[in-house]
Amino acid sequence: MKTTTIDTNSWLLDPCTTSTFFAHKLTKTIFSKRTAYQEMQIVETEDYGKSLILDEQLQSSVVDEFIYHESLVQPAMINHGSPRQVLILGGGEGATLREVLRWKTVERLVMVDIDGEVVAACREHLPEMHQNAFDDPRLELVIGDALHVLDTSSQEWDIIISDLSDPIEEGPSFQLFTQEYFQKIRRVLKPDGFFIVQAGPVAPAEITLHARLVYTVNSVFPNVLSYASHVPTYAAPWGFALGSAQPIPSRPSPEEIDQLLAQKTTGGFQLIDGITLLGMLQTPAYIRRAIAEQTQVYTLKEPPKFFGKGANTQ
Repeated sequence: MKTTTIDTNSWLLDPCTTSTFFAHKLTKTIFSKRTAYQEMQIVETEDYGKSLILDEQLQSSVVDEFIYHESLVQPAMINHGSPRQVLILGGGEGATLREVLRWKTVERLVMVDIDGEVVAACREHLPEMHQNAFDDPRLELVIGDALHVLDTSSQEWDIIISDLSDPIEEGPSFQLFTQEYFQKIRRVLKPDGFFIVQAGPVAPAEITLHARLVYTVNSVFPNVLSYASHVPTYAAPWGFALGSAQPIPSRPSPEEIDQLLAQKTTGGFQLIDGITLLGMLQTPAYIRRAIAEQTQVYTLKEPPKFFGKGANTQ
């Protein structure tokens, strides 16, 4: 086996499992701060451009973030067809906002993020991601606790998007991947609404977290669909769980999807169209089996715990 010695003084070592990692060469640190909730950096990587890092784990990069964010947002929006009221929990970069606001039907969008310092830094340093979405008059930005907002909200939503950082135990969001959290979501979701949560990697060595999250969502929502997209900066296919009280078709007509997007959005998609969505929803057999074999529901007493931080060696 060929090995190469590298200077680790300028690399982000992003863990895939407890025994493997993916390395990104860093060329510059643009912003770095310890906030009240987490460590954050905005850095320049050699291959994928400006990137957001939280607790030394890469969250998104300007070169390929469209794969993650279109995958996160658009299947739920398409399944609804005419979303008007949308709630985003998390999403500090503003790219999730950007994707929601492509829909001309959206009348009100509320984004709740607990870490205002992350949001402010992303607004300043990552305009390539948010593309001025923070300035859209349909947006109401709330810096606060997602659980508090869910507990006190009387409004029902067409779409709720849970765009949270991975459930690292010492991080701010690990309790927001539990049955109790999903129950709060369902309480404020309209009967014909859709809920989506980023649900971790689906590579065979890492499948347990995703399978248990999907199983947990299914303990609250009668219809759940697991799907994934390969995000190069994560070095793995990344999973999502789409939940609803409504049936979720896994074999949509590409032609009908293309017509819907042409009529009801402003366009600009780099990933999603009818053919892409059809392929995305064909969940591989090993993932379906892993979900079917699950018996554990994540709860506040036993929440998911991602394996830990990466290492920034710059």
